[in-house]
Amino acid sequence: MPAIIRQNPKPSAFPDLRNLGTIARILIGANLLIALGALVRAPNWGALPEEWLDSVAVSQLYVLLELVALIALGSWLRRLSFSAGAAVVLVVTIATGLVTDSLLRRVVPLPEGSLSRYLLFGLIVAGTLLFYLQLRAKALSPALIEARLQALQARIRPHFLFNTINAVLSLVRAEPKRAEHALEDLADLFRVLMSDNRDLVPLADEVLLCRQYLALESLRLGDRLRLEWHLNSMPGDALVPPLVLQPLLENAVYHGIEPSSEPGVVSINIFAKDGQVHAILRNPYRVDGGRHHAGNKMAFANVRERLALHFDAEGSLQARVKDASYEVHIRMPYRPAGDRA
Repeated sequence: MPAIIRQNPKPSAFPDLRNLGTIARILIGANLLIALGALVRAPNWGALPEEWLDSVAVSQLYVLLELVALIALGSWLRRLSFSAGAAVVLVVTIATGLVTDSLLRRVVPLPEGSLSRYLLFGLIVAGTLLFYLQLRAKALSPALIEARLQALQARIRPHFLFNTINAVLSLVRAEPKRAEHALEDLADLFRVLMSDNRDLVPLADEVLLCRQYLALESLRLGDRLRLEWHLNSMPGDALVPPLVLQPLLENAVYHGIEPSSEPGVVSINIFAKDGQVHAILRNPYRVDGGRHHAGNKMAFANVRERLALHFDAEGSLQARVKDASYEVHIRMPYRPAGDRA
């Protein structure tokens, strides 16, 4: 019997240097170490600003050139073990230091022996940041992340089950044939829900799940639920967290359609732009929604946390009221299905 929490027998993977969160941590960490070096070298507090400016003038080009090189190698580094990736980073640090020194000497005079000092400082900064990233990777080990993802998934399933069964029950007596077909759809949905939902899935599969769910809700709500799908620019091969849209559509139905006896439109617009996948969901908003506006936080918090676990700072969820409608905007990096590594 396979383990519920999968262990990772491979060496720790190298961090994704293409991720905005990782890039921000590297830039902040490098500049903090540069400031610390300036503090150590300054003979007194009054000389600290000038010493810091001199360090930044030389070091920023070094840091930015190396970061560009590492981002360019990011896809390849991601396939390496942490130790192999760290060795490559140290080699790139030395090579970038040599290039930076050559470029700076064409513009400004540099003191003798500065190259060896800058290379040593660059290696110290790179080694310190690698150590920090390794500690962070251990803190976010695969087993811990999968345990958190499973807990988040478990919080979604009861709500989904309750609402979909209620939708089918509304048809059992009046239209048994339609109820039978609805139960078949429900069985298909739960076959997906009971599968291993810890990995990213193609966006096309997530949209199909949402279509099946909304079809069941349409059985219960009839003409009150109107759907607008805008999927012409949707990248169906983009990898997304499973059940990233369905809980939000469930909220859209509960908060936007159920409180009113009038028909309402739930709009789903998914497209790719500038290397990101955008999903914009809209539903009617009633100021006097009462209890239907309460308890709206769990699904948002759940989806936000799963976006952070999968995409770090590159995934986000924002919600706002706009023109008598409630709008939820999800942003995720566009990672095609062939980029599962």
